[in-house]
Amino acid sequence: MYQVTVYREPGRFAGWPANYGIWSWGAEIVVGFTVGAHKTVERGHARDRRQPFINMQARSLDGGLSWRIEDFNGQRPGGRGLSSDEHMDAGLRLDEVMTATTAAVPAEPLSFQEPGFALMVARTGLRPGVFSFYYLSADRCRSWDGPYRLPMFGTAGIAARTDYLIQGAHSALFFLSANKGDGEEGKTICVRTDDGGMTFGLLSEVGAEPLAKGDFATMPGSIQLAGGRLLSALRCRKGAGGMSWINLYASDDGGRSWRFMNRPVQFRRPGHSGNPPCLKSLPDGRILLMYGDRDGPYNICARISADEGESWSDEIVLRGGGANSDMGYVRAVVLDDGTVVAVYYINDRPDGDGERFIEATIWQP
Repeated sequence: MYQVTVYREPGRFAGWPANYGIWSWGAEIVVGFTVGAHKTVERGHARDRRQPFINMQARSLDGGLSWRIEDFNGQRPGGRGLSSDEHMDAGLRLDEVMTATTAAVPAEPLSFQEPGFALMVARTGLRPGVFSFYYLSADRCRSWDGPYRLPMFGTAGIAARTDYLIQGAHSALFFLSANKGDGEEGKTICVRTDDGGMTFGLLSEVGAEPLAKGDFATMPGSIQLAGGRLLSALRCRKGAGGMSWINLYASDDGGRSWRFMNRPVQFRRPGHSGNPPCLKSLPDGRILLMYGDRDGPYNICARISADEGESWSDEIVLRGGGANSDMGYVRAVVLDDGTVVAVYYINDRPDGDGERFIEATIWQP
């Protein structure tokens, strides 16, 4: 188990790979993230809200051992950052230059099974009325078509991150973070398209909508098992200053209904809002769950299930030494030989005031 730097620049804040996604084709891997300016703060995200966040991606051609940095080569309305409005002051935000109907509906069905296929879901911010859209690449993320429109599905807002399962040439399930009835984030919904993204239908909510103010069950990480069962892990919180955990849900009817399975992770310290989960299937049938542990010490962690999510191992530390809780948001790929490349953001300067950077842990579970 060892770490490789993906992107690190003094004075910069690079973060949140889970919002954008990761894709692989053999030993070639691409991960998305966003970069802004670092700013010293007492707690929370150490970013300068007066400066723009810009989307970037990193590419490895050798299974994560080395990386080169690239621009996100897709249309950003107004040239503004995707999925980061909540981190920027007025005058820089995406929702100031587009509406829920700005993104186009595909004129013909998109293909989800091209050899170089990748899909990224994006959003404006988190506030009531937030909307989302997606991009598609057929050339291994060298260029992106879109943005393409996602409906609101009768919700108070769609604050989506990238989490999808391809079901056929023109069929896919999207797992979307949505705003609750009170307008605030968040719950999780499962939607489906069977015509290549031209239309979508709402299948279900994954778990019941959290009703109390400040509660959420959102930011899913989902997989499909060999037998067809769907699993989706959710980032959950009780109240703005309450406890956080990760819940696991299962569907045996293609996402139309869900049952609670268990709580693989219970964070110990209230008030830090937890961390989004990443689920992956390993070649031997085991399931891997990865997340950032913001309890302190600040670690990137994993748990393993050998029985399709019914029970979980003790916590495995993939990367220790985080300086504070501004870290995590793991996304990962599993290479053909079973090697896992887990990518996240972290900071490790002892005083906690260093640049936030993107790093990968490479290991064999």
